[in-house]
Amino acid sequence: MEIKHHGAVTGVTGSCHELILDNKASVLIDCGMFQGAENSGSESANLQLDFPITTVKALFVTHCHIDHVGRIPSLIAAGFDGPVFASKATARLLPLVLEDALKIGVTRNEALIVQFLQLLEQWLQPVEYKQWYSVDAIEGLRFRYQPAGHILGSAYIEFKYNNEIVVFSGDLGAPYAPLLPAPKSPWRADRLVIESTYGDKEHENRRNRRKQLETIIRHCLKDAGTVLIPAFSIGRTQELLYELEDIIHRHKGSTWDNIDVIVDSPLAAKFTQHYRALNELWDAEAKARKGRGRHPLGFDQLITVDSHSQHQKLVNYLKNSGRPAIVIAASGMCAGGRIVNYLKALLGDTRTDVLFVGYQAQGTPGSDIQRYGPAGGYVYLDDEKIDIKAGIYTLSGYSAHADQKNLINFVKRMRHKPKEIRIVHGDWQAKRLLKAKLTEICPTANILIPKG
Repeated sequence: MEIKHHGAVTGVTGSCHELILDNKASVLIDCGMFQGAENSGSESANLQLDFPITTVKALFVTHCHIDHVGRIPSLIAAGFDGPVFASKATARLLPLVLEDALKIGVTRNEALIVQFLQLLEQWLQPVEYKQWYSVDAIEGLRFRYQPAGHILGSAYIEFKYNNEIVVFSGDLGAPYAPLLPAPKSPWRADRLVIESTYGDKEHENRRNRRKQLETIIRHCLKDAGTVLIPAFSIGRTQELLYELEDIIHRHKGSTWDNIDVIVDSPLAAKFTQHYRALNELWDAEAKARKGRGRHPLGFDQLITVDSHSQHQKLVNYLKNSGRPAIVIAASGMCAGGRIVNYLKALLGDTRTDVLFVGYQAQGTPGSDIQRYGPAGGYVYLDDEKIDIKAGIYTLSGYSAHADQKNLINFVKRMRHKPKEIRIVHGDWQAKRLLKAKLTEICPTANILIPKG
């Protein structure tokens, strides 16, 4: 078998890997969009494929973040008509993600979008976790999805072919993250393709980062202003709601009872409904809270904003009133979506605070705000120069990604360790340091940092 990488080799976006079998048939693992400094400039060029698909017989989706699925419409437009495998939860969420991506970056033509979604539904094949399946178009290839703990429905994938097992990690979740169980290592991997987003860092433990979240928000709200939290619509938003519900629950009868927690994203609201409906995938702690009558993703102070007119009214209201509120809105890297309107209106107000809780890829507005905001600098949003007078905070420990220790443990806990490891989905420093650590526990393995 041969592995080619069509993305996530020079950074953390555009995940797309091709597993080529000895009969020259191949399968893709993810087909994601490039973001930030890793894209080619224009939205349309960013969606295009730069590799042939004539041998591709199937697509395997690890999870439905846009940097793992954003080029699926281009794949289908290029003539791909094979099965699209995904976990049951991912299969449920994927059409929502791609419909939104098409509307934002490709077309508003409803007929075209409906046509694409019908094709996707025709080829989408949901699979259960922990069960081996065959691929009809490729004799001898079997695969199994395992929970990855990153977002709802996320998975790492084991492929078995000619008595060799190849594992693609997708994005691995951090142990003890809210809502979802932590991933368990496979028993065996002969070859491993592993992400390295935080391959050079270790996160704060959950108790400390939850305490920091509470402390920062308490401090921010003293200014009687708005706390803006850019967050991905799926995964990060639900984790934040889960933690905020717990903070509010523990402070019943205090000023926390009067704080509005606003989710301003129709997509995030839909995803949250799916998270609630698929509570059988929650971890034991979340299930226990629900069993005690609490509603971790649907508490009293939670307000969801749907229409664009409601959104504009809320932006203006918060700008003029200074009412304390916590606003969670996409995109997580401030590269689009409703968070941009809040930032344009409120970044210049000293009462505002911006709290980053996720990775900010180089070249994104979020990264620029992180870098220049604390020094009183500026950022360009929609080609408009915006001065930054708001407080800027970062909670790097709040991540849905495994950190260096978790990534090492994922490999260390394999009974039969890989003979080859390919490190992808990270910046150069993260890959380099992770490689050094993995060399210690797999001294005979061939550990590669692919260049594409």
